[in-house]
Order: sequence, then structure tokens, then C-alpha cells
Amino acid sequence: MNLLLLAFTFGFAGAYPLEDQKECQPHSRPWHVKIHGGGVTCSGALIDKWWIVTSFQCQPIPYETVASLGEHDKSVEEGTEQHILVSDAIQHSPYRSPLHSLTMVRLSAPANFNQHVQPIPLPTRCPQTGEICSVSGWGSTVQNQYDPSQRLKCLTVPVVDDLTCLNTFPPDLFWGVMVCAGQAKTDNCLTGSSNVMVCAGELQGLKWFNNGCEDPTHPTVYTKMCEYTRWIKEVMDKYTVPTPPLTTKSTMSTSISIK
Repeated sequence: MNLLLLAFTFGFAGAYPLEDQKECQPHSRPWHVKIHGGGVTCSGALIDKWWIVTSFQCQPIPYETVASLGEHDKSVEEGTEQHILVSDAIQHSPYRSPLHSLTMVRLSAPANFNQHVQPIPLPTRCPQTGEICSVSGWGSTVQNQYDPSQRLKCLTVPVVDDLTCLNTFPPDLFWGVMVCAGQAKTDNCLTGSSNVMVCAGELQGLKWFNNGCEDPTHPTVYTKMCEYTRWIKEVMDKYTVPTPPLTTKSTMSTSISIK
């Protein structure tokens, strides 16, 4: 059902003309989340009504950081947004290791799924060399310019083989659980923290190192999400939100309104 809704969303959005060719069709990435507040600004991917995944560098502060779902144009309220406080942030163990870049974010209230807010499926396989994927984020697509975009941007990039990626970077760069995408003569620059890479309708990457904006011939490095599905599911099971008794009424809403 979710995949059918995503297909409908892409199809509907494709009819909308855009002035900027690198702007995403509005609301065509209903899993893309804006994480902001408490000194944090980054992207994330909604994978469950309670859960978002983002990069290690993005460290939301419980009950200070907000997850904005259904967002496209950050400069206006479009009526599609759901602004929900973050309740927990769980970083991958071992903490502060250069070999891992992943943070699980739990919402303080469940997301309401609709046409504009939908989860992205976790990977059932690893990305293949040469596979064409989509990357989204609110950054700049101009080399060596870092002003954020008000509207969600999208790039189409090919997955690069590991050996080519390794040979691109200095030998002292720690090589962890990564996948590289983008190469010369492709749109390979999108600034911003934790941009989301989707391949064949599955979450396959969260941006780690933004090399493509420094040199367009270099690939950009993403967390290899297919290696983390077991850990993600273990975290989700461990932090299962208890169901309150039917007689208990909530005394405070954790969904908030952004003016």
C-alpha cells in the first residue's frame, strides 16, 4: 500500500512545472524530514510512524529539537507539515567511532501518514554499482557555495564501485560502512547535513562526506544503510512505545505548531 501511494505521489508531482530543474517536485519525497532547533539543522528519513534515521553528525536534543514532516518550502507554512518534538536520539555504538555514521531519532508523538507524509522502506539489498539513485536535501547545488535552499532539492546520481571511491580519497581517511555515489559529468553537489539517498524505492544512504561540492569529479560518501537494518530493527524493538491504558488521558500534546 505504501509503495502504491509513493508511486501515485511521484506521478502526480511529475506534472508540476518547476523553474529550478534541481528542485524536487513538491512533496514527491514524503519521507524526507527537516530536523531543526536546539542548535541542530539537518535532514533525516522517516522509516516508521515513531522513527527517523539521520547521520551521526546530526545530534537532536530531546524536547528541544523539532522534526518537521511533510515539508517542501521552508519559507512558508504549506498546510502539509507536521511539527513533532524529538523525544530520543540513539547513536550507533561504538559511540564517536569514525567507522559508523547513524543516529536513530524517536518522535514524541506518532506521525500521521497521508499523501504528504509517508515512511521510506528500509533496504532489502545493498546498492549496486552503476545503479541510479535520487538524493534530496535543502542545500546548495552550486559548487563551493553553501547557502541553504528554501525548497527541497533533488539530484540523480550513479552508485560508484568501492575501489574507485577508495582511490579517490587520502589513505588516512577512515573507511567505514560507506557507499559512494556521483561522478564527473553528473549533478554531484548538494550541501546540507544528512541528505537522503533512495534507490529503487528503498533507503540506501545518508550523506556522510560532501566531496562532490569540493570537486565535481569526486563521489559523495553516504552511510551504507543496507548494513544497518538489523541494528535499526533492534533499536525500534527495544524502545517500543508503551500503549497507555484506555482510561488514561494524555495531559500534554507533544505535537507543536510552528509559527
